[in-house]
Amino acid sequence: MTSTLDPVHRAATRPTSATLPTRLRPADLLRITDQGVADVLDGRYNHLLPPSWDPVERWSTRLESDDDLDLWLISWTPDRSTDLHDHAGSLGALTVLSGALREYRWTGNDLALRILSAGDQASFPLGWVHDVQHHASAPPLRGLNQAHATSHRLGSVNEPGPTLSVHAYSPPLTAMSFYEVTDASRLRRTRTELTDEPE
Repeated sequence: MTSTLDPVHRAATRPTSATLPTRLRPADLLRITDQGVADVLDGRYNHLLPPSWDPVERWSTRLESDDDLDLWLISWTPDRSTDLHDHAGSLGALTVLSGALREYRWTGNDLALRILSAGDQASFPLGWVHDVQHHASAPPLRGLNQAHATSHRLGSVNEPGPTLSVHAYSPPLTAMSFYEVTDASRLRRTRTELTDEPE
C-alpha cells in the first residue's frame, strides 16, 4: 500500500482499504491506464480523437466512465501548466502514451521534479499536490500504425507527435484544490473548484 502525504500538515499516514474512498487501489488504476494506452494505440477510441491536434491549447476526452472510475486521454502542449493542484477525494494514475511530461510534486518542504516519458506511469494518492506540464525533449511517438498516425496527426517515426497521456481517477473527480508555495516554503491553498474534468 502506498503511503500518502498530507502536504499542508506534513503528516504521513498509511491508508487501509477501509479508509480509501474507492474500491480501486493505485495498482488497479495503473493497470487501467496501461490498458487505456493499449486501447488508444489499437484504435479503439479513434472516434473520440480530434481530426487534428491543437498545438497551443491542451485537449482532453473522456474514454470511459462509471460510478467507480473516469478514464481520460489528455494532450499536453508547450507553455501550458495545470498549476499546483490536488484531486480532492479521488485517487489518480497516469500512463504516458507519447512524448514526455514534467511533474513538479510538493514533498512537504519543496517541489521535486520528475520526467515521465512514453510508457512511464505514476499514481497519485490522496493529498498528492502536483503540477504537470509538457516536456519538450521527448523522442518521436512510436507504436502507431502509419495510417492512424497520419489521419490523426499523432506523428510518425520521423517526426514528433503530441504529448499524450491516459489518466484514471477513482472515484471520478468532483473537485480540485489549487495551491501556491509561499516565500516561507509552505503550501497555501488558493482556491477549490468543483469539476468533473481533469486538470
